[in-house]
Amino acid sequence: MGLVPAVMLALALALSACNLAPVYSGGSTSPASALLAVTEIAPIADRQGFLVRQALLDRFGARAANPRYRLEVVLDDQIVAFGVRGDNSAARERRTLRARYRLVDIASNAVLLDATAGSDVGIDRVSSNYAVVAAETTALERLSGDVASQVVARLALFGRSTPPAP
Repeated sequence: MGLVPAVMLALALALSACNLAPVYSGGSTSPASALLAVTEIAPIADRQGFLVRQALLDRFGARAANPRYRLEVVLDDQIVAFGVRGDNSAARERRTLRARYRLVDIASNAVLLDATAGSDVGIDRVSSNYAVVAAETTALERLSGDVASQVVARLALFGRSTPPAP
């Protein structure tokens, strides 16, 4: 047996002993998918809230008619200019989108999960105001998807470790 196959075999044996398992193993019947299916997403304020909510709805998939849980999200969207040119105008911006989200049991109003997610992106400031607005809008769309993905991943891990009761 050569060195490469021996290393691969040792790595495979080591990984099998570390209890790693796919979050969505079981497909649509997995605990993570079951949690997402019985969770409603509360409305989120403003344009960035609409974008995050739509991204969450896209990632949640099919949901039950009678949800057991509610996902409440509060966003903080900031644009900070930095990098000064000779004419005292900003050369770059950093757009940051942070979300504080809570998973609430609808029946008892108990908070089951309270966490945060966030992402940021750099934007070049150019002489065209239209180009800057377009870049800020595109950045917000991308940040909304990133934040939604983080929220869903955290909910899936929570659902895997704490499967919803029937």
